[in-house]
Amino acid sequence: MALVLLPGLANLIEDISEEKKLPTPVVEAALREALLKGYERYRRTLYLGISEDPFEEDYFSNFDVALDLDEEGYRVLASKIIVEEVESEDHQIALAEVMQVAEDAQVGDTVVLDVTPEKEDFGRMAAATTKQVLAQKLRDHQRRMIQEEFADLEDPVLTARVIRFERQSVIMAVSSGLGRPEVEAELPRRDQLPNDNYRANATFKVFLKEVSEVPRRGPQLFVSRANAGLVVYLFENEVPEIQEGSVRIVAVAREANPPSRSVGPRTKVAVDSVEREVDPVGACIGARGSRIQQVVNELRGEKIDVIRWSQDPGQYIANSLSPARVEMVRLVDPEGQHAHVLVPPDQLSLAIGREGQNVRLAARLTGWKIDIKNSTEYDQASEDEKVSELIALRQEEEALQAEAEARMEAEQVLRAEEDARLRELYPLPEDEEEYGDGSYAEYQEEAEAAEAEAPAESDSSDGDEAR
Repeated sequence: MALVLLPGLANLIEDISEEKKLPTPVVEAALREALLKGYERYRRTLYLGISEDPFEEDYFSNFDVALDLDEEGYRVLASKIIVEEVESEDHQIALAEVMQVAEDAQVGDTVVLDVTPEKEDFGRMAAATTKQVLAQKLRDHQRRMIQEEFADLEDPVLTARVIRFERQSVIMAVSSGLGRPEVEAELPRRDQLPNDNYRANATFKVFLKEVSEVPRRGPQLFVSRANAGLVVYLFENEVPEIQEGSVRIVAVAREANPPSRSVGPRTKVAVDSVEREVDPVGACIGARGSRIQQVVNELRGEKIDVIRWSQDPGQYIANSLSPARVEMVRLVDPEGQHAHVLVPPDQLSLAIGREGQNVRLAARLTGWKIDIKNSTEYDQASEDEKVSELIALRQEEEALQAEAEARMEAEQVLRAEEDARLRELYPLPEDEEEYGDGSYAEYQEEAEAAEAEAPAESDSSDGDEAR
């Protein structure tokens, strides 16, 4: 059999395997596929300028490439079916021809033949195609391994190093810590922190946001500095009580990229203690603020409020507005989770926060709609009247929504009943199995007869009414 020599083939595969950190079988498979694409390109170039390309998309599906590492070369092989008369020389071979070397050959058998072209005939275009396809296949395998490697990570926070910038995104090098080399991850603009300085080779802790399939780019890693999961991770690593389970983080509300430049990043963390003698807030802050300071430093000065979670919604809401001092919390609409918070005049701006950030984060943390009210100007009667109107409006909207859902459900039931009735009158061909052998035709005849009798009955009833 003909062999196209590739000097140093074994060393080439080993070098690629080492450089790309890919298993040798994966590199060999990519090389075989690339050589096959090169052979396909070689065949197509034979018709350039002579006639239209006669090959369909899957025309070469019966072709393969065999690598010979010992002799350092490759062969192109074609699987052909034995037939009496050949219609396609690339897919079939005549029985008479095969019987010259194998007398027991039969029609329908498959034989594998060497169709390797001479190296000189292979052509520069085919060689270029082989090189391009090989590079692409190796990248695809690398990305696929990246996806498998990072998709199942138990620890979603990684150490990343800035390597370059693309548009508004920062491209960072990350490692899974499983002995694999660093791979690229993208930090989009919306996931960056305003106080970060993304200079070359600077390192950051990042949250692995997702491993997704990007069109024409394959599996891609996306990381975030703005995700609330990063705050949780940092506290878990700085607070031994959280690691031991005596303190737990109940909720986190974070605004890492405020809508205005005059407002800085801020986070509220609600914590609770499983053991009564443990102070969850004190455990997270640490002696003289040492523990929380480590978290703040990693987040480049982001303001963090640690508050105590409570089963009592009123107390929880009051705690969430820290550092503001609250006089009273009125749960004016518990069902709709709406609360009025009364604060002294000197605490009003502190409770609301700059551009409403404090109350906005408190609302996200608790899940309640919070209205901050001046305690000295609060008129409970008028406020209750306004709330009653809001409750009535909410209940009306909920009733309309429930009515619409009920109507939609009823329509679906009627539609299903109508579909079932029509299916009984006019069964689909695939329903034949449900009626058994021979009964489907009979059932169809009965349906047609019933339809034919319907007009007659109608005419008769019209005549009775006329009389």
